Amino acid sequence: MNGNTPYAGLPETTNAGQQMPDELPELTADQRRTLRADLSEITRRVRAYLPDEYVVGAEVSQGQSGPEAMVAVQPPIGHPISAGFEPDLDAEEYITENDREEVARGLAASAALQVKHAINDDISPTAR
Repeated sequence: MNGNTPYAGLPETTNAGQQMPDELPELTADQRRTLRADLSEITRRVRAYLPDEYVVGAEVSQGQSGPEAMVAVQPPIGHPISAGFEPDLDAEEYITENDREEVARGLAASAALQVKHAINDDISPTAR
């Protein structure tokens, strides 16, 4: 059934289910700079919520369907937490103010919860 789709793939060129490389939207230098500024704002907010032991980073990359952005938090123990975006390049803001705040809070809370789960309540409380 792949033969009747626009993404059936061309031998030696494109795999089935993927778009042609020239069909994918690419970021201009200004768009990349703006998206990185939005991600920097999210990482700054996450760092404000968490202690210094948490490592926070972000990256912009080219995914299978176009530009992608990701913010990740590595807690001191436990699994890393991440949030990904596929920015709408036609929108006025790639990542809105509300989304930046919501993602920052969500990542910080998830990273703190990850540490709590990794500890497994093995630490006795110092007070009640």
